[in-house]
Amino acid sequence: MSRYEGGGTGTGAGAGTGTTGRGLWVEEPARRRRMPDPVRTSAVRAVLIVAVTLTQATITFFLTLTESWLALPMGLGAIAATIVSTWGVLDVLITLQMWNQRYGVLSEPSSTARSRREARRAARAARAARKAAAARGAAAGRIPREDGPLSAFGRYSAR
Repeated sequence: MSRYEGGGTGTGAGAGTGTTGRGLWVEEPARRRRMPDPVRTSAVRAVLIVAVTLTQATITFFLTLTESWLALPMGLGAIAATIVSTWGVLDVLITLQMWNQRYGVLSEPSSTARSRREARRAARAARAARKAAAARGAAAGRIPREDGPLSAFGRYSAR
């Protein structure tokens, strides 16, 4: 075992102290969540396009300084590449916004939402209790089914 792996003794400054060294590879939690795949793909594409555009603009600048005949075609290409790289950056922003609108809503009710929800539940329970009380009151004045109008035809007869 090497001195970087757990439990090994090294020959360095802390060799005789009995402390175990920290491993060479230590996992640390990420500071931010990972970007969604479509957003990450468009971001990588945009970075590559911008890198090529900056390289092309730099080459165009040096060709212009040397008064080379290639400066004009490279300049036109740099202008086109600037338009394309602007589109690439906008694509990242649009893709991120689209992702957030489709999948990004992680709703956790706040205390205000919780109190509203509890108030709606209480109102619903009160309404249900009023309906049940009204149904009981209305049922007392009804004609029982056995003595109702269909009892002459043999339906709902008491057995």
